[in-house]
Amino acid sequence: MMLRQTAGCAAIAVLLAMQGLAAGEPKIERNVIFGMYSGLALLMDVHYPAKPNGYGVVYIAGSGFHASQAYNASPLKQSGQVLLFAKPLTEAGYTVFAICHRAAPRFRYPAAVEDVQRAVRFIRHNAKTYGIRPDRIGATGGSSGGHLVSMLGVLDGKGDPDDPDPVNRESAKVQCVVARAAPTDLVARMQEGSTGTATIASFLGMRLPGNAPPNSIEARTYREASPVTHVSSDDPPMLLLHGDEDRTVPIEQSEIMEQALKKAGVEVKLLRVAGGGHGANFSGVENPPDYLGETVRWFDRHLRK
Repeated sequence: MMLRQTAGCAAIAVLLAMQGLAAGEPKIERNVIFGMYSGLALLMDVHYPAKPNGYGVVYIAGSGFHASQAYNASPLKQSGQVLLFAKPLTEAGYTVFAICHRAAPRFRYPAAVEDVQRAVRFIRHNAKTYGIRPDRIGATGGSSGGHLVSMLGVLDGKGDPDDPDPVNRESAKVQCVVARAAPTDLVARMQEGSTGTATIASFLGMRLPGNAPPNSIEARTYREASPVTHVSSDDPPMLLLHGDEDRTVPIEQSEIMEQALKKAGVEVKLLRVAGGGHGANFSGVENPPDYLGETVRWFDRHLRK
């Protein structure tokens, strides 16, 4: 009941926001509730373009799967990464949905995956209200956000037709993905034993011992949480962005994903940023390639076809 009321209130808020676009002005609608978990509201900001093209893109900022537990902590949906990518997307006409999700250390896998799937279901269910196509939704994000948007592309995402909440009957699979510096094979990441492995262990709620048998709960969980495990021929086109000097998530992670997608016959492109580090703007590079333009062009070419 609460979710139905939430969806109705969100629809009214969206209609009011869209009325403000009549003059051709872009607008951000803050704190739309796309779900509730044990009394905790799951929030997103909707970035409306001045001239909508009828397509929506989910944006998930990177956070290392973790969030501050302080009451006044800045929400993920308002990360500086959001504005960096939302600006060129809205200028191109895309409606951008910047979302929050439950995060470690308070919440473990699969909470974040479930939340981002819920967001896609909510957006799809309310697509008419947002003025976008429900059958053509894209997703982009970086680092941990890149992992989550990759999961939105490779997981089956089927809705439950018997769920009392109509939102949960919708599919959570997206039709186009742009993932920056995404960890895609968590088993390989742990075997590397480099920076970031403690973060992954915290996110999953368990370490992966080097001698763990393949059928152990640890090994199975790490495989299940890895996008590369779920790659299949029906996955959407994926653009992978990665700096070749990334020490937090090595570029090999995108190379592994690229190879798996190619083997499955899925269209994929890996844009290597020479000298680029892990940041959203590929720290360390004075003149990076036009990765923002590549992102927009990827959605134009593969989402809007």
